[in-house]
Amino acid sequence: MSAALERDSRRIVAHVDMDAFFVSVELLRRPELRGTPVVVATGTDAAARGVVMAASYEARRYGVHSALPLAIAHRRCPHATLIPRDIGLYRRASGKVMDVLRRFSDRVEVAGLDEAYLDLSDCPAPKARARQLKREVRAETRLVCSVGLAPNKLLAKIASDLEKPDGLCILDPEHMIEAVGERPATLIPGVGPRTAERLAQLGVRTVAELAAVEAATLERAFGPRLGHELRDRARGHDDRPVVTEREPKTESRETTFPSDVSDRAILGDTLDRLADSLCRGLAEGGYAGRTVTLKIRLRPFRTHTRSRTVEAPIRDPERVRSVARQLLAEFELDAPVRLLGIGVGGLVAVADEQPSAVESTPTTAQEAMTLDL
Repeated sequence: MSAALERDSRRIVAHVDMDAFFVSVELLRRPELRGTPVVVATGTDAAARGVVMAASYEARRYGVHSALPLAIAHRRCPHATLIPRDIGLYRRASGKVMDVLRRFSDRVEVAGLDEAYLDLSDCPAPKARARQLKREVRAETRLVCSVGLAPNKLLAKIASDLEKPDGLCILDPEHMIEAVGERPATLIPGVGPRTAERLAQLGVRTVAELAAVEAATLERAFGPRLGHELRDRARGHDDRPVVTEREPKTESRETTFPSDVSDRAILGDTLDRLADSLCRGLAEGGYAGRTVTLKIRLRPFRTHTRSRTVEAPIRDPERVRSVARQLLAEFELDAPVRLLGIGVGGLVAVADEQPSAVESTPTTAQEAMTLDL
């Protein structure tokens, strides 16, 4: 495949994925922890409701991974060192990494603090270029990355994960099933736990099975659009370009309570604080949005959202709080609340000063369970 990729100048995408990024950044200032289980989390109290943000490869051997509740991580690996997250530190490190990547292509799509896509279509020797990129990232940041090379973003992302850590992998659609066909369908970006569960009900558990299933079967189970997309992804098809600048679609804030809350007064006050923080973020970014979404997670782990769309984009804290409180008042609490969040979607860039027109009666209302796609 390497030679084929070198010859194909139509489109070549590199996905750069920093290895155990948050942990690796922490180890730069705590090198004595190298080679030991380390967990970066939203807190350091294993009895509290923290969540794992990243785990060293030593901790992963015990089944500790990102998004795992901290209490479970502690039971699996009680001797791991817990480090509270330092988002400011990670953003600074990410900025240095992205500065290096932009020297290798003028088309870089930042997909997160620890990952990015590069369009290397004009590069005559993309594999050699990727090796050089890895060397320079390590030399200038002391951090290690894995790189996937492919004709599209989907395959590049899959490839970057196949030979971690410090990997360089090449993948194309013709060899995809051979390379990853026996792996779980969750390898495909967008196939989360709930989607995997629904696929399992259809007898589909692996990438190869997902690629081979009849399109009509998937469309009946997931609808025409998503059913078609799932099958295409499993076959390595992806037409998305590398986008150098992306407008945000949503801005949100959420909090997990130390103990479950049933008092609506406490929930309302918390919602107000989240709305104020959210609106400050919108103002700083120069955005406003039309859809206000309330997120509620009830005991034990039932997550619901309630959304309301207004006619004119808003970001004024009082107006956002008002809509959010209406959504909260209409929500029937049949169990204590574990997590509360608020978001504004349908963002558009706006001037510094917004018109003061009051929203009209909401035009749409919708209710949905949180999806993992």
